[in-house]
Amino acid sequence: MKLIDMHSHWGTRRGYALRSQAELAQQKATWNSEPTYHTEQEMVAYFRLSGVQAILDFGYTKFIPLAEAREVHDYGFATQRAYPQQILGHWIHIDPHTGLDGVRELRRCIDQAPGFIGFSVSGSGSGPATHPAWEPFYELCIDAAVPVLLFVGTTGLGAGLPGGGGVVLDDCHPRHLDAVAAKYPQLTIVAARPGWPWQAETIAVLMHKRNVWYELHGWAPKYHQPELRHDIARRLRERVMFGADYPMFSYERLVREWRECGYSEEVLQGLFHGNAERFLAGVRRP
Repeated sequence: MKLIDMHSHWGTRRGYALRSQAELAQQKATWNSEPTYHTEQEMVAYFRLSGVQAILDFGYTKFIPLAEAREVHDYGFATQRAYPQQILGHWIHIDPHTGLDGVRELRRCIDQAPGFIGFSVSGSGSGPATHPAWEPFYELCIDAAVPVLLFVGTTGLGAGLPGGGGVVLDDCHPRHLDAVAAKYPQLTIVAARPGWPWQAETIAVLMHKRNVWYELHGWAPKYHQPELRHDIARRLRERVMFGADYPMFSYERLVREWRECGYSEEVLQGLFHGNAERFLAGVRRP
């Protein structure tokens, strides 16, 4: 099966999204998987064996100083240059409160990236997507024709920790997706994750704002809400895209569970790669 994975993380020790001992300890409870590190070669070999081309996300770079984040970004770009068939590109996380310095780092990443590049807007720990701090980043993305990955719904980050690790779930309410899409109609947006506990509201935004695509990383398909299952094969069938959240989930498990959901082969082909191919054709860098 050919898979275009619109959102996963790094399986390498340097790139692994969960960093602290508390975060690593919660992986089993939240994603039912164990922290395991692979070399770059092993990670890419698994992508190749699974028929996967992936867009990867470090995630944690929004929590570290820009100088350190720059080194991580360059590590990602160097690895992509070595394995361009399996690593299609990157979603870049930058703390929006770094201001113009952060905008300059995003501009540098856009200029240096060897393939697809997009900007991640995650309210989890950074403030809602409607916060004014994000505005100069949106303006750069429009000017550079770079898409934005805007997170909706609950997050595994901080789940089970005291106070949820300080993460405010409402910062990823789909109202913020709706407001950003309305204010910036020239912005290409991908809504990230199933929108639970606001799944119906997320679908309403997707139906109203046609400049928004949808990728479904972070959840096993068997746990999707009934309204999402219904619309994957209907109103969303041309805009919904596969996201794995590797290494939290294996591709074997996800493909099996997607097939067990009973979707037609046509719907699955669109989900697994066809819709992503159309999306990428519209944002492909020269």
